[in-house]
Amino acid sequence: MDAMPQQNPEPPPSTLPPQGATSVPPPPVPMRTTLRRAAFGAVAGAVLVAGAVIAVPDGAGEDEPPTPGPVARAEAAAAAGSPASLSDLTALIGDRQKWVETHPADAPSWAVLGTAYVEWGRRSADAAYFTRAEQALQRSLAAQPGERGNTEAWVGLGALANARNDFVAAKKWGETVRARQPKSWTAYPVLIDAYNGLGEYAAAAKATEKFDALRKGAPALARMSEMYRNQGWREDALATANEAADRAATPAERAAALHRLGDLAAERGEPAEALAQYDAALRTDRGHLASVAGRARALAALDRTDEALAAYRTVTTKLPRPEYVLELGELYESLGLDGDARTQYAKLRDLLTRARTAGVDEALTEARFEADHGDPEAAVELMRTEWEARRRSSAVADTLAWALHRAGRSEEGMQYAERAVGTGVRNASYAYHLGMIESALGQDGPARGHLEEALRTDPGFSPLAAPLAREALDALGEPAAGGPAQMEPPEPEPSAEPEPSAEREPPRETRPEPSPEPSREGGKKDGQEPARSAAPSPRPGAGATATP
Repeated sequence: MDAMPQQNPEPPPSTLPPQGATSVPPPPVPMRTTLRRAAFGAVAGAVLVAGAVIAVPDGAGEDEPPTPGPVARAEAAAAAGSPASLSDLTALIGDRQKWVETHPADAPSWAVLGTAYVEWGRRSADAAYFTRAEQALQRSLAAQPGERGNTEAWVGLGALANARNDFVAAKKWGETVRARQPKSWTAYPVLIDAYNGLGEYAAAAKATEKFDALRKGAPALARMSEMYRNQGWREDALATANEAADRAATPAERAAALHRLGDLAAERGEPAEALAQYDAALRTDRGHLASVAGRARALAALDRTDEALAAYRTVTTKLPRPEYVLELGELYESLGLDGDARTQYAKLRDLLTRARTAGVDEALTEARFEADHGDPEAAVELMRTEWEARRRSSAVADTLAWALHRAGRSEEGMQYAERAVGTGVRNASYAYHLGMIESALGQDGPARGHLEEALRTDPGFSPLAAPLAREALDALGEPAAGGPAQMEPPEPEPSAEPEPSAEREPPRETRPEPSPEPSREGGKKDGQEPARSAAPSPRPGAGATATP
């Protein structure tokens, strides 16, 4: 079992100040690449993307194999592109710190250390480690520039940019590495996260398929499940996530797969199933704190509020991510505990300020908070800035729509709400926001449909918003009694002509008129087959991966 280390890893001595590595554009790719991979140390350097570490063997350049233990386990996870456990990650960081103290010119080890800091910062919600990561990656590039083969440090900078939600910079680093090493899988996790963050879902799907072709196994299956989920293909996402869990090779890898199954169950409105999956993840790896947050959400949806509050208090202490603090504040508010809610909102504001100082973009969470609990106009400005910076994911579109609605500009927000729902993601909050905007604009029919969809998708999607959705639906009432008043053509008007008398001559027997000559478009003529109507489209769900 893996537990949170008692003491955070400390950085090695360094005199290099941070210089904003993720904001520096990567160098242009030459028309012809003259870089050659070194035959020695093929796995040197690092890439820690979505929990993956690629590390050099202990004592690079020596003949002895690495000593079995936490460091070796972290390196084994690296070779598979899998997440390392927190304790193994800590051991790897300590090992690389000691090594670079006596080998300051070892560029691959600096890259390992830098990307390990990225992952530690991401999984501990401590943005200070991002600064340490930046320093280490700069040291790596100073010892060996990326143009001379140190693409591992570039990949580390891409991972760092994603961790800071700077998806534009992450995309640049990932595409630079891909252009130089198209057959290496290491750039693709960076690119997938960056494309998804920017709302470039078609590019993300292509990158996911390429990653699957280059790196088989549970990590690729996890990415495929994410891709299917983003396209709204729930059955495919679930089947692939189950396969990833079955093929997981380590406890950390299996915990991540079980957590994904929990998320998918929660999105389907099955909190009991979600809770079971999160509990299984924590039995596998008790240090998987994201599953503690998942438990809290599922417990709240099951009205087990005391347990939910306890779980939220645990996770916001050990992993104080702004979104978790916001969720806890809203749960307190839904229970009428306004004082506790205000305490959490004050904590959230402090976390957001610290994130900005550390160069982390938490605009999405900040805008969600401001739209519902603060200044909606400030939320609009935050999301406008994101949209203009080409960060146009479904989450940004939805938050911008809701901020505009809350600021009294529902008509302007409609286009963004429709865009969020139209991406294919089955998200109850998206449907709720669109339904409320439609209701505000007097579009009762569509509003009723989207509010019903939100509650059908996940009846407990939010402790604050779900009851409001039910109230709005009740206020709309039932639709009018169905259909037009008259579904059949009216009877013909009585003729003004007199009825024929009995003495009138009976009509002559008429011959049938000859059939008209078939037209060129419709009938058979000159030996041609008649035109046929187009075959009906297959029903949805007929294919293995059809949209449900």
